[in-house]
Amino acid sequence: MKILLTGASGLLGNAYAEAAIRRGHKVIALYNTTEPIVRGIEQSIQLDAQALDKITALALELWPDCIVNCAAISSPTDVDADAILAEKINVALPRHLSQLSTHLGARLLHISTDMVFDGHSAEPYRSTDMPFPTSLYGQTKLMAEREVLKHNAEDPVVLRIPILMGNSIHSQRSAHERLLAAIARGETPKLFCDEIRQPCSASNVAEVLLELTERRDLHGIFHWAGAETMSRFEMGQRILKHFGLPLNSVQSACKDDDPEFANRPSNLTFNLHPIV
Repeated sequence: MKILLTGASGLLGNAYAEAAIRRGHKVIALYNTTEPIVRGIEQSIQLDAQALDKITALALELWPDCIVNCAAISSPTDVDADAILAEKINVALPRHLSQLSTHLGARLLHISTDMVFDGHSAEPYRSTDMPFPTSLYGQTKLMAEREVLKHNAEDPVVLRIPILMGNSIHSQRSAHERLLAAIARGETPKLFCDEIRQPCSASNVAEVLLELTERRDLHGIFHWAGAETMSRFEMGQRILKHFGLPLNSVQSACKDDDPEFANRPSNLTFNLHPIV
């Protein structure tokens, strides 16, 4: 299968490229600034994700069987800092890829987030539950989901994922990398004990995304996350233990005690079902 992959140098994009190549697929990797480091990539092409006309021209030249969109501004802070750019990358690009994949007769798989939910539910979220994002980042991702499902006639897939773990190209993407960097700067990060998440490794999500790529009988919205639920603070403690660092390198905090963070989602866990 010929796969056109956006966001190929990101944490998930890089892991997906590795998984797809191992399975014998041809991967054409699009990246913004940093070339992905994956042996066996068919082509690596530097291309601004805002250049929709150039993406169209490339896709018409390559005529891929599948488009996998891992490109996004995935930091809520970065989205708040530049809402215009976030709309272009997180909404306009998926919309365009959805329309383009329909023209090509190609499958589209789009990565979304657990942050399309408000986190107020006492139960894990199902893929059929009504989303209600509380952040601008979550709003852009929800808009993207709707655009993908609205404009695509080739049985698209939306895969919602949690916080990702793993090693990125510049060691700046994953939760443990950001935490270790903060500690290295002499900071003592505050991690919330009342914010429950379900982290997962990028390599595991990549394998699931690849299965969805290969199985055209599966389409719609899917949830995937790690098997364990834990608070942000518990997550930090596990990271510190893994790297042999003092457990007091992070502080426990309650988001409800800080007005700045009180609206952060409390429970973003998923009700997981096997992909069958």
